[in-house]
Amino acid sequence: MANIFRKKRVADLLKETTPLRRTLHTLDLTFLGIGAIIGTGIFVLTGKGALTAGPALSVSFLIAAVCCGFAGLCYAEFASMAPVAGSAYTYSYVAFGEIIAFIIGWDLILEYALGAATVSVGWSGYFVNLLDNIDIHIPTVLTAAAGTTPGVTTLFNLPAFLVVLLITWIISIGINQTKRVNDTMVFIKLAVIILFIVCTIWFIKPHHWTPFSPYGLYSFNHGTTAGIIPAASIVFFSFIGFDSVASSAEETVNPSKTLPRGILLSLLISTILYIIMTLIMTGVVKYTVFSKYLNAPILAVLHATGQTWLSIIVSLGAILGMTTVILVQLYGQSRICYSMSRDGLFPKFFGEVSSRYKTPFKGTWFFGIITALAGGFINLNILSELVNIGTLTAFILVSAGVLWMRKTNPGIHRGFKAPGVPFTPLIAIAFCLVLIAGLNWETWVRFVIWFAIGLLLYFFYAKKHSKLNI
Repeated sequence: MANIFRKKRVADLLKETTPLRRTLHTLDLTFLGIGAIIGTGIFVLTGKGALTAGPALSVSFLIAAVCCGFAGLCYAEFASMAPVAGSAYTYSYVAFGEIIAFIIGWDLILEYALGAATVSVGWSGYFVNLLDNIDIHIPTVLTAAAGTTPGVTTLFNLPAFLVVLLITWIISIGINQTKRVNDTMVFIKLAVIILFIVCTIWFIKPHHWTPFSPYGLYSFNHGTTAGIIPAASIVFFSFIGFDSVASSAEETVNPSKTLPRGILLSLLISTILYIIMTLIMTGVVKYTVFSKYLNAPILAVLHATGQTWLSIIVSLGAILGMTTVILVQLYGQSRICYSMSRDGLFPKFFGEVSSRYKTPFKGTWFFGIITALAGGFINLNILSELVNIGTLTAFILVSAGVLWMRKTNPGIHRGFKAPGVPFTPLIAIAFCLVLIAGLNWETWVRFVIWFAIGLLLYFFYAKKHSKLNI
């Protein structure tokens, strides 16, 4: 039984040579992080969040950001100590042992696949809306999965399916192409957000901010949870993805310094923009108005200010914003599968690096196709919360891992040290537990089922094929 907790040594990890190309610098990683973070949060979730917390949604974003900030400091320390691909999976392998690492890797694969599929559905909504504006109409049956909208016959979400395949192709042909596409789209997305802020800030009516927190910290409204904490649990989805920056360690120049900077800078910039956007949106219109604009809350603000000319530009920004989120999540997923395969915990197929593109080509396409089919066929309304619980679990393990490694391996070189240990990781864990408590019980059940499937895979395949057996 002891060998299920066998660990990897940091010294052994650092000896492994990588066939991947090192080309990413601090700016690339910051843009990769912003690419992962700013998308669904601003363009979709602000509506649902505002109805849950009122104008105090800005506080909910701050709470979610503080949670991610403390976890981000822990990620940064691990990334500087073990700068190899695999993110929380690799860090858990070093700190807690093989079975915990496998479960968190399995958990992250679900997180990234469902995250990318969920965002592809939001992308499809904005894309269809943009085409409608220019009189191009996709048949309704091909705009959503079956059962997505009551009373509307839909069968398959074609735009969601196609965008995931397109992004999978970009990721599969190399990190330089991925980097260029992401950097360009993030730059345009930031320009659109700044344009929106400049054009709408003059229309704020301060009386819309009163009462600032109509549902308090935590309460029940019409049978569902409401208030600042439940809204923070919802908008936490907006910050998911910054951890995938840590997956790029083997493609980063001087990772022990560059990774921590990229993680923390992307979190800081995104948080500032989220809070400004939320205050503007709830200041221009009364938060209750967003019930009519759940899929595209920004359009509520543009209609109220009479700036409908901006809606096409904002839709374009939303499309690019969500494209980068899908790109970074699929990228992170392919690198975790690559790491698990290299360690023998997944079949060799997932770890084979293309001699031409220097990427895990086959594994990238395998999960890309599965994610595309999920975006096309599955009604993902209920699954986005699963992504949240998976990520929060990963955050808890990474934070606990920093505590454990400081105690058991104090002498290991750390290019970056999280300040305030033991308080920083303990605060991160406490925030994560509070946000998990804000999720529905059905989410827990689904997570336990996925967890159980992962345990079966570990004992029937991974344990027997682990490279640590050699």
